[in-house]
Amino acid sequence: MNKIILSLFFILSIAASVVNGFSVGSINGGSSFAAAQRITAVRPSTTSVQKGDMQMMGGKKAKFGIFSPAVYVAKIGLGEAKLNKIRGKAISLHSQVIGDFTQWVGAYHLRTKLIKLAKTNGDTLGFLV
Repeated sequence: MNKIILSLFFILSIAASVVNGFSVGSINGGSSFAAAQRITAVRPSTTSVQKGDMQMMGGKKAKFGIFSPAVYVAKIGLGEAKLNKIRGKAISLHSQVIGDFTQWVGAYHLRTKLIKLAKTNGDTLGFLV
């Protein structure tokens, strides 16, 4: 029963993000996503960052990407501690695969650049929210 409710919530969140992300009828006639991404001036905050905030390592805000709804569902379903444990294990395995690949190709000096690129791509896709 719990899995059915979680699956239904996941499907509804995906559907809601797709409908809101690609709806037509905003001011410029395009999607509402572009209108929602206006640049605004923000004063620097002196308060400490809470653990549950959308933050990447380095203090940057994580981007909302295509996989962000799935990450939010996983955060609700698994809990933040379990999700962070799984995420850390996945990042570790991916970094190990990148290292093995660069060593196999003979370009081990590119390892750190490829790992940084993987982190940037993960942020763009919404895995780091």
